[in-house]
Amino acid sequence: MSLVANETLDAKGLACPMPIVKTKKAIKNLDPGHVIEVQATDKGSTADIKAWSESTGHQYLGTVEDGEVLKHYIRKASEEETSEEKKHENVLDLDGLRSKLDGEENISILDVREPAEYAFGHIPGAVNIPLGELEERFNELNQDGDIHVICRTGNRSDLAAQKLSEKGYKNVKNVVPGMSDWQGPTEKSN
Repeated sequence: MSLVANETLDAKGLACPMPIVKTKKAIKNLDPGHVIEVQATDKGSTADIKAWSESTGHQYLGTVEDGEVLKHYIRKASEEETSEEKKHENVLDLDGLRSKLDGEENISILDVREPAEYAFGHIPGAVNIPLGELEERFNELNQDGDIHVICRTGNRSDLAAQKLSEKGYKNVKNVVPGMSDWQGPTEKSN
């Protein structure tokens, strides 16, 4: 299969949210209908780019693995096809989450980072379901419970919170800015 892109974006070596940030900027310069190839090495970028494309109306065409490099293909939508990028409205900052945990409130923490990120430090009791697996694993979550979604920076968790809300989960909060700034207790898993 020979894929031809109108533009190639190098996002190799960058971690979330940078492949998305660079893709947002680069896609603005494309004509509608043109295809961009985003080259990334962050394993979580597949789920991130797919979810971002869906939330903006651009068409995620697929990903091809080329050794360590993931080549993501996105078709730029026309103005009629695009929608303004959505953000999950129900947000909680890290201090608010820490207060809930210190107050021993009955909440669930859903960590949507990749397993390797989770293994090297997560909030005790957090459940790890990477963003790319969320749709297949909705049934593992209590639809009526308070779910606090976290990732590294708040971007993947925002997309996950939107997906949960769309599926009928009522008490979903996106925790921002995420684990990159978390000062509370963490644990590691091997």
